[in-house]
Amino acid sequence: MATPRAFIIRHGETEWSLNGRHTGTTELTLTANGERRIRATGRALVGDDRLIVPSKLAHIYVSPRKRAQRTLELLQLGCKEKLPWQQERMYDDADVRTSAKVQITEDIREWDYGDYEGLTSAQIREGRKRETGNSAWDIWKDGCPGGESPEDVTRRLDRLIGDIRTRFHRPAVEASEGSMPPPDVLLVAHGHILRAIAMRWVGKKLEDNPSFLLEAGGVGTLSYEHHNINEPAILLGGAFVVEIVE
Repeated sequence: MATPRAFIIRHGETEWSLNGRHTGTTELTLTANGERRIRATGRALVGDDRLIVPSKLAHIYVSPRKRAQRTLELLQLGCKEKLPWQQERMYDDADVRTSAKVQITEDIREWDYGDYEGLTSAQIREGRKRETGNSAWDIWKDGCPGGESPEDVTRRLDRLIGDIRTRFHRPAVEASEGSMPPPDVLLVAHGHILRAIAMRWVGKKLEDNPSFLLEAGGVGTLSYEHHNINEPAILLGGAFVVEIVE
């Protein structure tokens, strides 16, 4: 039987992601290039014979930020129900490809950068040097003044992972042959929080600094070894960024 997976997708490019500014609560639209790249990702990776099979999705989690919600729209998954922020469904009946529910959750919003919102890493370190004489800063250890600490982020991500495993992945793993429910989930969110969830997925502390990269519009895959819910793993072969072909 298929082993359940959790696909993580970072929202498309924005002006701030392009120039390295930390974007937590600020609402920004995708750039034109960001929209094109997400459409290309949908064409390349979503489909019955692709990485993300819509009919196998049990649930979709999306950040409250509009850039993540727009990214989900552009993936063209063919959701049976209208998206929570829309007035009507995007698809005709003939184009419906998944019955997965879409849930907006604060648990997968971006790290709250607090006083560092809108700043680049270089600006943050310059400010810290002026204030303390020491420019060192590591978000995975230090967090953000006026925002979230690593412990704050860990608590909400552990809650989300527990929800995924209890409601969707464990039932799929324990199902008998031929009766497995849709096993996969999809998460559409942001750069830091998705790197953090990958760390927590395999039980690592954020303070250990996840040396992962997930570019704007990138896709990663979380799963399990040996079809065992107690052996969570990161599927390295399932991390993609799709280039635009004009």
